[in-house]
Amino acid sequence: MFNQVTIIGVGLMGGSLGLALRRRSLARRVVGVDKNPENLRLARESGAVHEASFDAAEAVSGSELVILATPVGETLAVLTRLKAHLSPGTVVTDVGSTKVVVCTRAAEIMPPGAWFVGGHPMAGSEYTGMAGADPYLFENAFYIITPLPDTPPPALERVRSLAAGVGAKVVEMTPAEHDRAVAAVSHLPHLVAVALVNTLVDLPGGEGFLPLGAGGFRDTTRVAAGNPPMWRDIFLSNTKAVSEVLAVFRRELDQLEEVIKKGEGEKILGLLERASQMRKKIPARMRGYLGAMYEIVVGVPDRPGMIAKIASLLGEAGINIGDIEILRVREGEGGSIRLAFATATEQDEAANILRQAGYQVVKR
Repeated sequence: MFNQVTIIGVGLMGGSLGLALRRRSLARRVVGVDKNPENLRLARESGAVHEASFDAAEAVSGSELVILATPVGETLAVLTRLKAHLSPGTVVTDVGSTKVVVCTRAAEIMPPGAWFVGGHPMAGSEYTGMAGADPYLFENAFYIITPLPDTPPPALERVRSLAAGVGAKVVEMTPAEHDRAVAAVSHLPHLVAVALVNTLVDLPGGEGFLPLGAGGFRDTTRVAAGNPPMWRDIFLSNTKAVSEVLAVFRRELDQLEEVIKKGEGEKILGLLERASQMRKKIPARMRGYLGAMYEIVVGVPDRPGMIAKIASLLGEAGINIGDIEILRVREGEGGSIRLAFATATEQDEAANILRQAGYQVVKR
């Protein structure tokens, strides 16, 4: 697909793109650039890049696609330093989660004969750096592309090919549409997670409650463990949209506080039911525009090889497991495993096979 792809920043996102590009043989040459020697070492060691370099200007020379996998606060500064070294016909894209400021300014920075197309893979992890990279990070994920009205079709198609090539589902939006959407479904949840954790910190004796937070609190606040400098830059580059959704969220909190203080049970119930009904409209394990996964929960004894045995039973029947998760474990006794499938037929067949093999199975 590409002769040379240069990735500036081989951390979680850039490293995962490198791994995916090489795993699928999408580029004859992948060059990785990073200021962190450990990231470069791991990128070479893991096979994410063919060549590693500290010299970004040299690395982009002759590259038909340059991916800026840097924190969003550094993207424009990096692009400014590189513009004189871009070859004619080069397309530059990024992976940042805000777009209006970046796409507008990038279009002004790009030299004649080269183009910038904004990109945002809606995938990630609480892990950072090349050590957290995963060649399947983008598999079936939502990859948003944000061209400007004057973006040439060939430049747009090059970034589309990248996104589809690494296994993602491509969706096109304007930069403004993108920033408003991610403010609501990504940026606000991160701020809420931060507020929840800091509430525990500020609550007298709150840190002592942490051992009790292994369930809902842990799951709700997982994203708060993410990269603080990166998220600072995200919020600073999307202030208008984030402020708008925060205002709506604050009204919702004020409303909840008021009805709880007044002991208005019916109104509390109404707000809870409205949220419950809306939440149930989100298909289980949905990623982007993909449909629901069909799940079962299997009770298994605590013995070595149980996951392999279950997978073998289903594999022999030609049933593909779309997702798997260990939910709970009681040491020395057993636990529960969640399995997900692409179709309801596979869900039914898997449940029947495992029940016949003596397992407890609950369909979701």
